Amino acid sequence: MNKKLANKRPERILWLDLEMTGLSAENDLILEAAAIVTDWNFTEIATYEGVVKSDSKQLLERLALNASFWDANPATRDNLLKQNPGGKDLFEIEDEILAFIDEHFKPGLPVLLAGNSIHMDRRFIVAKWPRFDARLHYRMLDVSAWKVVFDAKFKKSFNKPDEHRALSDIRGSILELQYYLTSIK
Repeated sequence: MNKKLANKRPERILWLDLEMTGLSAENDLILEAAAIVTDWNFTEIATYEGVVKSDSKQLLERLALNASFWDANPATRDNLLKQNPGGKDLFEIEDEILAFIDEHFKPGLPVLLAGNSIHMDRRFIVAKWPRFDARLHYRMLDVSAWKVVFDAKFKKSFNKPDEHRALSDIRGSILELQYYLTSIK
């Protein structure tokens, strides 16, 4: 990556959340992807949502391997299973995300990715969507790092609802970062 481009301050942020069958980027499946573009005041500029269609047998196998999580979140699991048949191919979702980026970010500049535990989403992007990964900045804005600092140092925590649905989880992450930022003013 060109060092001059890498050091240019991004004007916008690409908030992303993926819902997956588990945490193995090599073996688990992406079920749902959502993105929100914001400015640095966290004003929403645009949103994207996509459902990835997976082979039903493979999907059920991966969910079964991660049953301890999914059995604790049955409504989310059932909704994700219900929407699977209407989903799109994994690479079609990547194409849509790239078109979304092209529409809202300057060409040629790396895109700053943000979210909660965003490194996990990035692992899936690296493993499954290399063209998307190529558009991203090497730096990421990880809200969970703020959570660790504020909890350990200031005993402050944000009660973020975990719906395990991509778009609502992103909005929760944005609210959480705003909470931490207003705490230090």
